[in-house]
Amino acid sequence: MSDRAKIFAGIRRALGVTGAEDSRRHTVNARLAEAPESVIPARGRVAADKVALFRAEAERVFATVEDVASAEEIPARIADFLRAKNLPLQLRKGADPYLAALPWESAALRLDEGRAQPEDRVGLSHAFAGIAETGTLALVSGPDNPTTLNFLPETHIVVVEAWAIVGDYEAFWAKLRAAYGEGTMPRTVNFITGPSRSADIEQTLLLGAHGPRALHILIVGGS
Repeated sequence: MSDRAKIFAGIRRALGVTGAEDSRRHTVNARLAEAPESVIPARGRVAADKVALFRAEAERVFATVEDVASAEEIPARIADFLRAKNLPLQLRKGADPYLAALPWESAALRLDEGRAQPEDRVGLSHAFAGIAETGTLALVSGPDNPTTLNFLPETHIVVVEAWAIVGDYEAFWAKLRAAYGEGTMPRTVNFITGPSRSADIEQTLLLGAHGPRALHILIVGGS
């Protein structure tokens, strides 16, 4: 018997059940199918202005936000951003097909692919969604967008499409379940709200305490 099986067997003994009771299975299935909606703050119940609220909340927590009319503009906009910040024209990204299809040849950028390395200064990710309520980016793990890109490079650039921005966290989870299907989820979901920061020492705000010092967001198709 595996350790997992032993743990579940112990729980069943403590509850006095076998795990095969139809009534218990029905109760669980009914709860999953008809789960009540959580309390959603009024700020998250926006309809028309989700992008504007997302932008305002992201900027409030020290992210920089840029509107991009179409995906074809992304490489040139990234190159301009890196030049303005006096950063090398080099970045690391994953195998995300949306990013791979961009016209990178139009910008003088060096692209490295795969998990972030300690020497990488700039990482590029494609967000699964944005959450307007708090200006938060939601990124799912996998080779398309390695989780290490969210933490190692000092500058993190994230692309999110305007249509992928939802009002609240409940709407995000519904979107994720619809995309992955029943019984399937990504191994990790990372919520990113602004650059890494801490005020643990004398209440002095320090950016880059546990991750990127700068977060730059490109919203595609929101203007």
